[in-house]
Amino acid sequence: QVQLMESGGGSVQAGGSLNLSCVASTFMFSINSMGWYRQAPGKQRELVATMSSRKDANYADFVKGRFTISRDNAKRMVYLQMNNLKPDDTGVYFCNWKYGSYVYWGQGTQVTVSS
Repeated sequence: QVQLMESGGGSVQAGGSLNLSCVASTFMFSINSMGWYRQAPGKQRELVATMSSRKDANYADFVKGRFTISRDNAKRMVYLQMNNLKPDDTGVYFCNWKYGSYVYWGQGTQVTVSS
């Protein structure tokens, strides 16, 4: 069982920035991929960004150039730096840990962007 805890959410105005963090309970951290997903009210959960164990990053088109994912394997943490936030970025942001068929989710952190 892997437990994930997100932090760093909050309320900002459009154009602002937030930096989300996620810490994992497992020491099996460097071999897995990590990701951030989000879910807006009334919508399905969608991928925001992922990072492989080799630190290859992948982004959804709607965040390219604005968001940056990074990870610190020694601290068992993954981050999401979000710049130039838009009202459409509002939602609950979830941290994701994946290794093979094993997938775990955090409980999420709320991000609210006002216009």
